[in-house]
Amino acid sequence: MAAALPAPNARPPTAPAPRRSIGSSGLDRFTYRAEGPAIFPRGRTLACVSFAGTPRPRPRWHHARTDLDDFAIVSFRVDAGALAGHLPEGFAPMEMAFDDGPGALVSAVAFKDQDFHFRFLPQVRMNCGQINYRTYVTAHGKPGVWFFGTALDHPVVAIPQHLWGMPWRRDDIRIEADWEAAPARWRLTAGDAGCEATELRRPPAFLEGFMDEDGWLELLTHPTQGWYQRRDGKVGAYSIWHPVMRPRYFAAADASFPVFERLGLIAPDTRPHSILAQPRLHFDIHTPPRRYRPGS
Repeated sequence: MAAALPAPNARPPTAPAPRRSIGSSGLDRFTYRAEGPAIFPRGRTLACVSFAGTPRPRPRWHHARTDLDDFAIVSFRVDAGALAGHLPEGFAPMEMAFDDGPGALVSAVAFKDQDFHFRFLPQVRMNCGQINYRTYVTAHGKPGVWFFGTALDHPVVAIPQHLWGMPWRRDDIRIEADWEAAPARWRLTAGDAGCEATELRRPPAFLEGFMDEDGWLELLTHPTQGWYQRRDGKVGAYSIWHPVMRPRYFAAADASFPVFERLGLIAPDTRPHSILAQPRLHFDIHTPPRRYRPGS
């Protein structure tokens, strides 16, 4: 893998504002600070899943759509203070309460784009591997994800890179999965990054840092708003939609994501907090991205 994906310039986070309720979504079991980290209580058991997803925005002619095959979210626990140093002003990590203290999460989200296309040009389709490097944040109080960058195994990477100023680069990415094996297997090879995982024999009793399954299902698998550092130094924003995931639970025999190591967030021997995977997931991408303006 080439040099580390671009990360925003370090800026000290602003002083925490009083806590406020997130709202009527599944996240209302938690609290967050408008300009500080969200606090997620420690969990112990999985409750019956009630998270129903989010309404699907009406597709527009300029949007894109794709199916994501062999989709996996490989997450790592990190120090929230170290993570905050990579976020711009007004952005703060979502902080969870783990057994041994607070922390935050970053994820490498890897998949194979299948028939990616713009709605105005359905005859031109793209199939390739992709890895998104992200963390879970609030942007001026609004929950979503911050993207450190994206690796794409296709020449079309030039469009988001140069036309939209996104922190994308090209890389060789190979993703393989056998969903019918017992246990199922999933493997990623991408330059100096890689992960080899097998499905757990039974779902875990809980995911550490979350109260229940609805909590992590919404936070880890269903963020629909995202932000990133543009090439001109400003913050960009875009949104997506997908149906609710019904992930399967994997554990890594081996996992290496030097992008997070170069950011000083994990060590080479850090083991994943969780791996959530699914054979296929439909995505609507609300292209083009736009400049982020707080309150918009």
